[in-house]
Amino acid sequence: MQLEFTAFPRGTEGRGASRRLRRSGRAPGIVYGGDAVPQPVELDHNALIHALRKEAFHSSILTMKFEGAAQRVLLRDVQMHPFRNEVLHVDFQRVDEKRKIHIKVPLHFTHAEDSPAHKTTDAIISHVMTELDVACLPKDLPTFIEVDLIELEAGRSIHLSQMVFPQGVKPATHDDPVVVSISLKKAEVVEEVEAPVTTAVAGTAAAPVAGAPAATTPPAA
Repeated sequence: MQLEFTAFPRGTEGRGASRRLRRSGRAPGIVYGGDAVPQPVELDHNALIHALRKEAFHSSILTMKFEGAAQRVLLRDVQMHPFRNEVLHVDFQRVDEKRKIHIKVPLHFTHAEDSPAHKTTDAIISHVMTELDVACLPKDLPTFIEVDLIELEAGRSIHLSQMVFPQGVKPATHDDPVVVSISLKKAEVVEEVEAPVTTAVAGTAAAPVAGAPAATTPPAA
């Protein structure tokens, strides 16, 4: 899937210029990397917000149309407003086809419903990792990496070393973290609360019963 967007030259820089740009419906950005100097750009804000909702826009090689030419870039950073749905700044990196890239790729988990763990009613499948930093040439970059859970059993877990990667793609870490784990629900212990039993304590008089005649003390002889 090829994702495209259009960028325009940005003539002015600085906080004030960026604020004015955002008020006009544009988002400031920059394109860096390769042999060319960093290029300040601006993008249509609404189109950018729409593109950022797509998972592939964050992990794919993008085609940027700029001044009549097309460049291949990666999305590297997005700065969002703390509480408004507004892009403050966006960074793109030019792609060198001959150099490996490091990028986070989303993980897609499949066949969980057919796994032995899923058929165990008291098992909980936890996705410990949802994305993974990988290294590969641009031509080998996958949109996502599939994690097959078909053989996952209760009480077991899947480590990074057990995953199958596409050709030319390797994890950019030497550790072996847990990717998926299975835990069992703890049995709920229901305690029965018995109603308190009132007993007369020796040396104390019992409470009078409603409607019963009051006790009288016989006169002394």
